Amino acid sequence: MRAVLQRVSRAQVEVDGQTTARMNNGLLILLGVTHTDQQENAEKLARKCAQLRIFPDAEEKMNLSLLDVKGSAIVVSQFTLYADTRKGLRPAFIDAAQPEV
Repeated sequence: MRAVLQRVSRAQVEVDGQTTARMNNGLLILLGVTHTDQQENAEKLARKCAQLRIFPDAEEKMNLSLLDVKGSAIVVSQFTLYADTRKGLRPAFIDAAQPEV
């Protein structure tokens, strides 16, 4: 699994013009999944994301976790995180898991 985390003060996801998720203060997580990923990979990554100390404390030091700030998270599937661009000009997505996963 690969994840890109973005700290946000607010975020919203829309699909076909309908809002499917909305939050204030938390993490927007772009998540790429590959064929060999297992449930334990997802659980470990979820714990890591929740416990990363990437939010500022009272002294503006990145010292607080998502749990500490009582933030939210939105996870968006992002198969492009497994793009292979080593050859040619068209990325290959052979390493990305199928959409059903």
